[in-house]
Amino acid sequence: MRSIMRVREVLETSLYADDLEAAERFYGGVLGLETIVRVPGRHVFFRCGARVFLVFNPERTLEGGMLPPHGARGPGHVAFAIPEAELDGWRAHLQGHGVEIETDFTWPDGGRSLYFRDPAGNSLELGTPAIWRIPEPDIFAPSTRSS
Repeated sequence: MRSIMRVREVLETSLYADDLEAAERFYGGVLGLETIVRVPGRHVFFRCGARVFLVFNPERTLEGGMLPPHGARGPGHVAFAIPEAELDGWRAHLQGHGVEIETDFTWPDGGRSLYFRDPAGNSLELGTPAIWRIPEPDIFAPSTRSS
């Protein structure tokens, strides 16, 4: 009988943007993510809690090389987790940076999300863990918080 294998976590996720400098200003300056790797014209990587968020230039990653080629066309989507108590503060913070809130959605089963766009047009979401019935202490434990 085969053993059942199962992945444990999402380690990293990515979006694509033609203007990596604008992406770095937005994700670092507005969302407060720490830049951990930058290759001009190809990618910029950010620390997000205990995980990594990657932004690639779609033209450059289609070239492949040491790693298989990858890419995407059109806007992507990523949701970042925030504590419920910070949601209204985030709304004001984003608006203070000129970021338009597209939707402020309260989910029928609990939780709330703010939807907006990055400079490349990707759909971003700041969501509370309750949208997936995840207790906040499980997601914001001290060991997974970025400094």
